[in-house]
Amino acid sequence: MPRPGRAALPEFRIFETAEFLSRLKRMEPVRREFLERKIKAYVYPRLRQEPCFGPQIRKLRGYSPDTWRYRIGDHRLFYAIDQKEKIVYLLTIDDRKDAYR
Repeated sequence: MPRPGRAALPEFRIFETAEFLSRLKRMEPVRREFLERKIKAYVYPRLRQEPCFGPQIRKLRGYSPDTWRYRIGDHRLFYAIDQKEKIVYLLTIDDRKDAYR
């Protein structure tokens, strides 16, 4: 909800890539349900409002195009942002132990 006296910023749209959906689908059902709940309740609202900043968000160094990660427990969701078109592309999601290899 925008603060009084301030114009509401346009929201970013979320685009789930085939890689992201495939990784999510391959997870065991309990883990997938947990992640889907967290993504819908916390991640999407945050990314729609401000995809570059937040306590669970970090910009990764050395990636081209610029890539960010969102920490969800032991998992990492990686995404790219198109600032001009206001779109967040969810690239992939992985367990932390395998995410940075």
